[in-house]
Amino acid sequence: MASLVAYDDSDSETETEPARTVNPEGQMDDTFDVPRPSGTGFVSGTVDVTKEGVQHTGHSPYKDPGDQHLPLARIWRSHPGSCPSQRLQWPSKDPDTTFPTSEPPCPLWMSRAPAGLVPLAAACLKPVKPAWDALHSPSQTQSKVESTARNASSFQRKRGEDCVVPYTPKRLRQLQALNPEGGKDLEPPGPPAGCAPAPLSVAPTVSEFIQPYLNSQYRETKVPKKVLFHLRGHRGPVNSIQWCPVFCKSHMLLSASMDKTFKVWNAVDSGHCLQTYSVHSEAVRAARWSPCGRRILSGGFDFALHLTDLETGTQVFSGRSDFRITTLKFHPKDHNVFLCGGFSSEIKAWDMRTGKVVRGYKATIQQTLDILFLQEGSEFLSSTDASTRDSADRTIIAWDFRTAAKISNQIFHERYTCPSLALHPREPVFLAQTNGNYLALFSSVWPYRMSRRRRYEGHKVEGYAVGCECSPCGDLLVTGSADGRVLMFSFRTASRACTLQGHAQACLGTTYHPVLPSVLGTCSWGGDIKIWH
Repeated sequence: MASLVAYDDSDSETETEPARTVNPEGQMDDTFDVPRPSGTGFVSGTVDVTKEGVQHTGHSPYKDPGDQHLPLARIWRSHPGSCPSQRLQWPSKDPDTTFPTSEPPCPLWMSRAPAGLVPLAAACLKPVKPAWDALHSPSQTQSKVESTARNASSFQRKRGEDCVVPYTPKRLRQLQALNPEGGKDLEPPGPPAGCAPAPLSVAPTVSEFIQPYLNSQYRETKVPKKVLFHLRGHRGPVNSIQWCPVFCKSHMLLSASMDKTFKVWNAVDSGHCLQTYSVHSEAVRAARWSPCGRRILSGGFDFALHLTDLETGTQVFSGRSDFRITTLKFHPKDHNVFLCGGFSSEIKAWDMRTGKVVRGYKATIQQTLDILFLQEGSEFLSSTDASTRDSADRTIIAWDFRTAAKISNQIFHERYTCPSLALHPREPVFLAQTNGNYLALFSSVWPYRMSRRRRYEGHKVEGYAVGCECSPCGDLLVTGSADGRVLMFSFRTASRACTLQGHAQACLGTTYHPVLPSVLGTCSWGGDIKIWH
C-alpha cells in the first residue's frame, strides 16, 4: 500500500477561527482578512467578489482549468441534489450573482466534487468550518464536512491522484539508480529478520510442463542449449540451488544467498519469485528442502538453524549452533534428523522433535565443507579442509552414523581439498570436486578406492565452493567453473559433452531437474540464476 507524505504543518490541531464584528444592527459580520493556516491547499490573501467575476489576490499551488485560484475560505456551494453540470450559486449578498460551471471548478468540500481538484491536505488535515455555516448549524456543518472529506479521500484512492506519490524505500532507490534498465527484474525485499514471512501460495495442480513426465520410468537427460529464465533478485552471491524433491512440486526452486535471505522460485512456468525468507541476520550458507517438500531447513553465519513451514510461514524448529554453518543434510530414512557442519572440528546430528543435539562426530579438522550420506543413511562422508604438505589424510572421512566411529580417513591422498561431493543415482560411486581443477571418482563402498582411469577436468575451482552433480539418468555430469562456464561430461568416457558460457562471475551451483529431461539450473557468485533447456 502506498504511503502518504506527511507535511510539517499537518500535525497541528489548532485552527484559526474567523474574526467576527458586530454591526450597528446587532448582527455578526465575518472578517476574512484574518490570516489562515499556511500549507498545501490553503491560500493566504483576500478575495474580491463582484458581479463581473471573481478576482483573487495571493498565490495558490493549485489551479483550476480556468486558471482561477480557489481559496479554502471561500467554498463554492450548490443546492441539494445538484451535480457539477448545474449552475452554482455564490453565497453573497446578491442572490442574482451566478457563475457558469465552466469558469470555476466544483466545490472543494462538497460530496460530489471531482477528485482531481481535491488537494492532499483536504484528505489529511482537519477541515476548517466556514463562518457562514457555523452561524446556522455548527454540528450539522461539521458532519457534512467530515463526510465530504472521507468521500474525497476515497476518490483519491480509487483514481490514484498524481499528487499522492508512493513511498519508495531508500535501498530500492539506490538499486534503481545503479541499475535503471534491470530495475524491473529486482524482487522486492522480504520481511525483516526475525519476522514470519507470508504463507507461500502453492498451486494445487501440477505444472502442465511436468505432468507428462511424472509417469515416465526412464528419463533421458539431454544437453540444454538455451536460457529459459534469467532470475535476478538476490543482492549477494547465490551459494546453492535445489529443486523441490517432490516430483509434482518440482517446479519450485530453492536458492540460498549471502544477502541473508533464501528464496523460492517458480522456475518452470513463470520464472517469478514466490516468496523471500529473511529469517537470518547473516549470510545463508546452506538451505535444503525437507523430503516432504513442505518445509525448508536453513543455516548461516549467524549460528542459527531454522525449519520454515511454507504453508504457514512460521518456524517449526529453531536452534542455535556454536559455530558458523556451511552444510546441512537430512537423513535419508529418518527425516526428523539432520547433520550440521561448519567452522568447527565437529559435525553434529540434530533431532527436530526434541530440538537437541543427539550425536557428535569429532575429528582433527578446522572446517567441514560438505556431507554426503551413503548406504541409505548407515554411513556418511565428510569433506574437510585438513590438507597438509606431507599428507592429505582426513580430507575425506567416512563415518558410521550410529556409533560415530571413523570407518576410514585414508580415501583421498592428492593434497587437494574437496568443496563438494555428489552421489551417482545408479552406480555405487560418488564424485568429489577438488581444488586441483578436476572431478575425482570414488567407490561408495569400503575401502572407497579412487578411480585412476576416469578424471573429469577442464574447469577451474580456484578456492570457490563449486558444486557438481549427476543427471537423473546418470549419463551426464555437470559442474560449474570459477570463470563462469558450465561444463557437462559423459559419465562413461569422461569426455566433454558441452560447454555453456553461463555467467559473468564464478558459477557455484549446478543442478538438473529431477523430472524434466533437459532443464538445468545454475547460480553464480554475481547473484543471478539461470534456467537452461
